[in-house]
Amino acid sequence: MSEDKRERFKTWLASGQACLHPLTLPQRELWETSSAPVGDVSNHICCVINVRGLITPEDCVASVQRVVNRQEVLRLSFLPGKNGPVQLMRSRSEPVMRFRDISPKTPPERIEELALETFYKPFDLVQGPLYRVEVIRRAPDDLLMVFAIHHAIADGWTLGVFVQDLSAAYVLQRTGATNGLPPVPTSYCAWGAAERGFWQSAEMEPRVAFWKSCLTDIRRLWTMPDDSDITHAPQRLVSELPTEITAAVHELARRNGATLFSTLLAAFQVTLSRWTGETDIIVGTPVANRTRQDIRETMGYFSGIVPLRGQVERDRPFSEHVRIVHQSTVDSFANAMPFVKLVQALGERPSPRRNPVFQVRFALQNHPVPDVEIHGLSLKLRMRSTGTPRFDLGCEITKRGDTLEAVWLFRGNLFSRPEIEELGRLFQTVVENVCRQPEKGAIALTSK
Repeated sequence: MSEDKRERFKTWLASGQACLHPLTLPQRELWETSSAPVGDVSNHICCVINVRGLITPEDCVASVQRVVNRQEVLRLSFLPGKNGPVQLMRSRSEPVMRFRDISPKTPPERIEELALETFYKPFDLVQGPLYRVEVIRRAPDDLLMVFAIHHAIADGWTLGVFVQDLSAAYVLQRTGATNGLPPVPTSYCAWGAAERGFWQSAEMEPRVAFWKSCLTDIRRLWTMPDDSDITHAPQRLVSELPTEITAAVHELARRNGATLFSTLLAAFQVTLSRWTGETDIIVGTPVANRTRQDIRETMGYFSGIVPLRGQVERDRPFSEHVRIVHQSTVDSFANAMPFVKLVQALGERPSPRRNPVFQVRFALQNHPVPDVEIHGLSLKLRMRSTGTPRFDLGCEITKRGDTLEAVWLFRGNLFSRPEIEELGRLFQTVVENVCRQPEKGAIALTSK
């Protein structure tokens, strides 16, 4: 850190313009367990918000300012310390925004290029802020708001909160109100302090015992060559499960007394077993970690990771497999604990070539994705699955109307695009077959 920055921060702290807080447990996970540097652009979470309505640039700035005033993570950066980084929380901060006018006839490919420029520009973790907004104006009443935010201060749920706050701020701005948005019931730093107080030895000991018994003798599915270049930003491929398959999966889950997540996970395990030749499959899955009502309006990095392990027996009927997976998932979620604490308990060490505990991420995205419709104004959030660098392969499934969209995220130095396309086709084949013949074993499910 430069001497000028150091003196500026000292002045802020002395005057009360800023204060320091320890990292939250999810933030520690990024610094202590991730295989990628915290400042790597693969740690960015991104979305596009389509705004329809007559909104001036001045109204845009004033509305985002109201959100910045309400949500403290939008005023947050990180200072290096003797015992690791700490959060620097400013009392005030101005919006980080840029405007760009384009023709209404601009092709989608060019808009995608503009969005990627915003998504992948690095953040200054010390100076902050750790978000940016670019407003692309196709017409006075047709805006695309490209929003990028660092994972250290956000998760997928956060994007929905941002849209809700922004729409409320727009309403205040258009009605000429001078008041700001109401404060959140619980701030992010207050939640972090409560979590540090809760996760003491007595609370963690039985969970650590569960995970040590559950995660013994883990076999890695593949190994990155020692001479391979390390690329953290994953490549992306999108596929779709059509309407009839989506409906059939829901019905299969109902008949087996399982959730949609457990049913899709069981099919994914069968798929990955066939694809790798391994029968012991472990994945990591994100959990929102927002069971408390008072934090659902707060932006921040709350989410956790739960490892899920399953054994694929080739001749076991799928209906039996999904019931086993469902119970195992329930048990694992019941013993969830901060991933940084779990890694410490297991004695794993971070490495730039591998993620601790698991290599594959599997997720069913079910956090709120609001579409706001009010008089003369609409906001529609479209998340972009960009992934984070803590895994080699990811499958993120999102419900899109009557279909299921599968986004595959993968390291390009480990897998080729044709290989992932083959994996996507295999997954669809398995899902089709389990819906049609749930009493078949795993081998039969992976063939037409």
